[in-house]
Amino acid sequence: MVDRVDIQSVLNQMQNLRSQMQVPESANPTNTQFANTVEQMRKQISSAEQPSSLTDNSVQDSVTPKGNVPSFGEMFKDAVDTVNDNQKVAGDLATRYEMGDPKVDLPEVMIALQKSSVSFQAMTQVRNKMIEAYKEIINMPL
Repeated sequence: MVDRVDIQSVLNQMQNLRSQMQVPESANPTNTQFANTVEQMRKQISSAEQPSSLTDNSVQDSVTPKGNVPSFGEMFKDAVDTVNDNQKVAGDLATRYEMGDPKVDLPEVMIALQKSSVSFQAMTQVRNKMIEAYKEIINMPL
């Protein structure tokens, strides 16, 4: 029953991460706020060699996160570390069960292996979505 709570907490963490990632509902250039943000970013990139463009507060405020928000890299690294830890624990339990450790029972090993598998599949799906988003951004017309 304890493992179900762990799985539920993993699902809650995934839902929290999904709610924190606020993507515009449509990436259509007719959306004025999205179009303005893209245009500001284009201006910033095109005038990157001019130091005066770096002091434009409106562009910096629209791009930088506010508050105590961890960076995407930190969140992704934490997720990968969690998946790695799950796989290590599952492998260790399986090895201990195979060696005949009386403290480890088969259901515990199977639940740990399933938990490891689910977390790895979730991470793979996140990676696939990231690659898909990257390709979409790269293929956007300037």
